Amino acid sequence: MTASTQTAKTATVTSPDLRRLVASECASLSGSAVSTVALPTLAVLELHASTTQIAALAFLGQLPNAVVALPAGALSDRYAKRPQMIAADLTAAAGLATIPAAAFAGVLGIGQLYAVAVVLGITKIVHDAAAISYLPVLVERHLLQRANSRLGAASSVADSAGSNAGAALVGAIGAARSLLADVLSYLLSALLVWRIRTPEPVATPPKGRRSLARDIGEGLRYVVGQPTIRTVIAALSTLSFGLAVMNTYWAYYLLADLHVSPTAFGVIMGVGGAGSLAGALLAPRIASLIGIGPTIIIGFAVSPLAQIPLLLAGPGLRWQIALAGTLAVQLFWATASGTSQRSLRQILCEPRFQGRMQAASTTVTAGARPLAAAAAGALVLLLGVRGTLTVGAVLQIVPVILLLVSPVRALRDMPVPPARTAVPPAREGPS
Repeated sequence: MTASTQTAKTATVTSPDLRRLVASECASLSGSAVSTVALPTLAVLELHASTTQIAALAFLGQLPNAVVALPAGALSDRYAKRPQMIAADLTAAAGLATIPAAAFAGVLGIGQLYAVAVVLGITKIVHDAAAISYLPVLVERHLLQRANSRLGAASSVADSAGSNAGAALVGAIGAARSLLADVLSYLLSALLVWRIRTPEPVATPPKGRRSLARDIGEGLRYVVGQPTIRTVIAALSTLSFGLAVMNTYWAYYLLADLHVSPTAFGVIMGVGGAGSLAGALLAPRIASLIGIGPTIIIGFAVSPLAQIPLLLAGPGLRWQIALAGTLAVQLFWATASGTSQRSLRQILCEPRFQGRMQAASTTVTAGARPLAAAAAGALVLLLGVRGTLTVGAVLQIVPVILLLVSPVRALRDMPVPPARTAVPPAREGPS
């Protein structure tokens, strides 16, 4: 392949196109938060789904993370990203719209929810793979930290607002009709992406055909060959596994063993969300004060430490306050670290591999969760709930060790991005 002389225009963190991308992400995320409330409510209260069916619905919703991410990343590197984002949003809107339509006609069944869950999972992966790798097209690389901070903060607000709106809508108009809010959010997201005017680099068509499997393999070899990127992704996957072991029984532990009321549980989650928002807003400032490497490592190190109060907790208001504060601190550093490591990976990664690098991260991180849930189910039979949570907490020490012995430890400033190679980052049309 040869590269065209045309280059993508870049923008500042206050540019209209970046604002449109942020607004698009917020629109779809807030709508998805409504569906997160509405779909389980619809399955349980209106379709009277069994526990097995509820588990199957959750499994099918997560399955595309492990199956579709790598092909989606390869496609985002092979073709223009904006059309993929728009197509994913429109497909998600169409799929979701079938649920209130079927409910109105009286023919809605659990099988349709399964199908829509798969469609939503696939479209989310396709949209996210293109959107995350499109950000370096919109802004100069030295501004990625600030752009990711803005995106993370806005997403935290949108997710919280969407969850609250979802609960209110389900109570006011019913679960099926409330999904129309998510349909509208996807349409708005597609419109905002369509209005982005910053062009992507255009490539001349390659000679001959390239298989998608070859592109995926090339991307995986690239990621494995980058020490810092490889280590960060390995740390993310091991942290995700440990957290997923704990999250399998975290809510059950609070509600059943610690006797936290549903209202108090919601307050704890809300306080944690506030910590996440603060972490996203302050991530660039923290990284400038203590360095990008320490910011990332502290975010990982706080996670296992934050589990200590949980494992020692008992019933009562004081422990609930302690758990809320601990969760806020944990999510503050997790978000600051997440914003920093995502920016680091985007800066270090060559433009033509952005989508595949993000897809590799999604695959190993999300792919760890079903395995962790299965492991937690086996552990709880041997160790009980608190013992299983302890194992999950101990596992979260592993990624800290990986980062401490890696090049990340020595990073203080964002590294200089690699020189752009003469290869096309994206194009439209068949390969």
